[in-house]
Amino acid sequence: MKYSVIIPVYNRPDEAQELLESLVQQECQDFEVIVVEDGSTVPCKEVVEQFCDRLDVKYFTKPNSGPGQTRNYGVERAQGEYVLILDSDAVCPPGYIAAVEAELHANPCDAFGGPDRAHESFTPMQKAINYAMTSFFTTGGIRGGKKKMDKFYPRSFNMGVRRAVYNALGGFSEMRFGEDIDFSTRIFKGGYSCRLFPEAWVWHKRRTDLKKFFKQVHNSGIARINLTKRHPGTLKLVHLLPAVFTIGVALCLLSIVAGSFLPALGIFGSTPLLLFSLIIFVDATIAEQSMGVGLRAVAASFVQLTGYGTGFLRAWWERCVLGRGEFEAFKKNFYK
Repeated sequence: MKYSVIIPVYNRPDEAQELLESLVQQECQDFEVIVVEDGSTVPCKEVVEQFCDRLDVKYFTKPNSGPGQTRNYGVERAQGEYVLILDSDAVCPPGYIAAVEAELHANPCDAFGGPDRAHESFTPMQKAINYAMTSFFTTGGIRGGKKKMDKFYPRSFNMGVRRAVYNALGGFSEMRFGEDIDFSTRIFKGGYSCRLFPEAWVWHKRRTDLKKFFKQVHNSGIARINLTKRHPGTLKLVHLLPAVFTIGVALCLLSIVAGSFLPALGIFGSTPLLLFSLIIFVDATIAEQSMGVGLRAVAASFVQLTGYGTGFLRAWWERCVLGRGEFEAFKKNFYK
């Protein structure tokens, strides 16, 4: 067997059903599916059982320990040469596994990952959030891709690894957030080959509202400092951009407030914010062919950058200034 698809699930039976349905439709069928329930209170066992006659699927349940350890649990029970790690909120196009197969045939490697897209059925807010996470004008360049500003690090929503390499590295660490970048970093440090598979993309639902989205990206900013502590020398200039943006936004807002006394300061503060908003609006509107998505993308982009930036600055203060440990500093965020 060539591939083992590993799907950790936590209280998402509806999404698990959509993902499994998309796997039934795959053009290439040389794979097994391993679904691992991470201590869910709303299990997906009945959903998985609906696919037993259409997929080589196995279902396991375990106490809650976070996504990384749940993936490890699944890989321990895998049989494929490669493990394909997918988040439960992803949906695969019919040619997904065939695209992975074609890339590996053309140029074999030890680890890989693919990009994500917004499906036409997504809500305008989901499309806006997807834009904010993938646009070159936000942090799409940091995350890697055709317009990357840093080398490509596979993410856990769409990641593949040779099973022997996965086992040699010990799989994912106990980190609750940023564990995929930690794993990708260890892949590079181990001297293994890793690259982007542009055609092995998935539809990725992400978050459905700005409040949940802010929490997600805030935790990502925290994780960047934790990753830097674990892997000294991995912090790049591009990782500082959201924090610089956040400080810049704060200064612009102060200038706007001060503009009630000195109008020139108000103009000075509002101009950069309006210019950035215009760029995002135009680019997102063209990309999604929707002004409604374009308007929402402006809000999503500010949330994405300031959420990440505030998380980064908060973690820098807690870890680098106050010297608190990773688990001690963010126990309430990640380690309940």
